[in-house]
Amino acid sequence: MSDLSLPLYRIGELSKMAGVSPRTIDFYTSLGLIEPERRSAKNYRLYNDETLHRLKRIDQLKKDKLSLDEIKASMAIWRKVSSEEQVSDKLMDLQLHLEQLQREVQEIEPVLSQLKPQQAKQVFKRLVPQTAACVEALMLLLNKGGIM
Repeated sequence: MSDLSLPLYRIGELSKMAGVSPRTIDFYTSLGLIEPERRSAKNYRLYNDETLHRLKRIDQLKKDKLSLDEIKASMAIWRKVSSEEQVSDKLMDLQLHLEQLQREVQEIEPVLSQLKPQQAKQVFKRLVPQTAACVEALMLLLNKGGIM
């Protein structure tokens, strides 16, 4: 059940806020990527803030070259992780961020491989402690949740 005090948006309002066309919202709704929170007395579809976040996630996944079917499957998987919307959203955001970091590492790998040994040592000296701390924090988080 939704909280009636939260703002709801008609398609035109949502499209302006998300930077997409109303036709895109109609299309995503027909595909099941987004769904209205409820309908107004005049039968307008009304969308909530969570839909705005989903539209931003869809845009990011499209930029990452995922098809709409892949996006739908990805979002469905994360929806199953938890019934808590915020936990599911955070996990999906974390996955997207990690995938982006992986792409960035792959982009700089050729440059790093051409560094002289002393240059590489200096780069890794600054990079490795922070990276190791980040990986360790993620592992602790995953172990704490009983995932691994």
